[in-house]
Amino acid sequence: MDHEKQRSRYIAGTEGAPPVPPPGGYRGARRQTTPAPAAPAAPAVATAALAEGPRKPANVLGWVALAAAVLFALVLFGVFFAGGTDTLYGITMLALQLVVVATVIAALLSPRGRRLGAIALIVTILFNVATVGGMSALQTSASGNYEGAKTAEQKHAEAYPGIKGEDPQEALSQQSLEEVRAQSDALFADIRARLTAEFGYTWTEVGDEDLRPERNGYGGESMLIEYTSTAWATNEPVQGYDRKLEVMAAISEEVVAHGLWDLYSFNDPTNSGIDPSMIAKLYGSDDPRTQTTWEYYTENFPDPMRFYANIYDLSNDRDGGFRTAREAQSARTGEPIEGLQLVAVASGVLSEADRAEFEERLQDYPGFE
Repeated sequence: MDHEKQRSRYIAGTEGAPPVPPPGGYRGARRQTTPAPAAPAAPAVATAALAEGPRKPANVLGWVALAAAVLFALVLFGVFFAGGTDTLYGITMLALQLVVVATVIAALLSPRGRRLGAIALIVTILFNVATVGGMSALQTSASGNYEGAKTAEQKHAEAYPGIKGEDPQEALSQQSLEEVRAQSDALFADIRARLTAEFGYTWTEVGDEDLRPERNGYGGESMLIEYTSTAWATNEPVQGYDRKLEVMAAISEEVVAHGLWDLYSFNDPTNSGIDPSMIAKLYGSDDPRTQTTWEYYTENFPDPMRFYANIYDLSNDRDGGFRTAREAQSARTGEPIEGLQLVAVASGVLSEADRAEFEERLQDYPGFE
């Protein structure tokens, strides 16, 4: 009975669990020792870093490559701002460029110089003889400054006061700038008065007088001027074939009275000598009755004045394209989109104020024409 009570103390409420060991444990039993946790391994990166030691600085070759690239870029820009296009493309610059490239390549092949070598390579790609030289060539072309390539004779010819291929005495013997201006002003005044009296037209002054120096053919500017007068335009349309002929006939009488030749029609294929297909492209049709533009011309040769009388007629605009072009022109100049326009042009004229200087400077150019 006692034995059963002792046994029940071990197994009561255990519900199948193994029996509790007797007091003092089982004979010969040993306590298992739990091993201490191992220390965590050092990270692989740190181990590799310790194995390699501290990072070494870039070597001298990398710094040399970077310095060479930067200094060469500064030299290129110095020559660029000095306008030395020819110097940039000279043998010296090309040789220096090759030296810099070789230094950069050597730095790229060196493990310790690779980073600075890469920076030097970028500088070299951005700023080299080709890129900076191209910039300089564009600047020289735009400004017309070719000083580095000119001989003393070329620089002398550049200051020639006349125009190559033209007798300078013609500029002295023909109408002066002031005479052309006075003649054109008087001619315009008489034409405007007559057309107003006969047809009732009113007028708008278009643009300003333009004086543009003529190139002398030797790389410089002459003392001669291309003169373009202020234009005059009717505020009213000039339409209908017969009316246009009447207007041009009246203008022709006035220009002859002022010493010019009879008006000549560019737009009429019967007397212009221009191919009809070209006339159609220029004037909207090869038939004057349906053309959008009439262009008449005369001059006072051997004097320099040329006179133009143009009529723009929107009633013959079949597809609206001519109106669009005229509206764009009107937006730029303020001129009426249709009607009659008068303008005079004279090339190679000399101002009376420049006559004495022109003759004096010609003394330095015997045989020039």
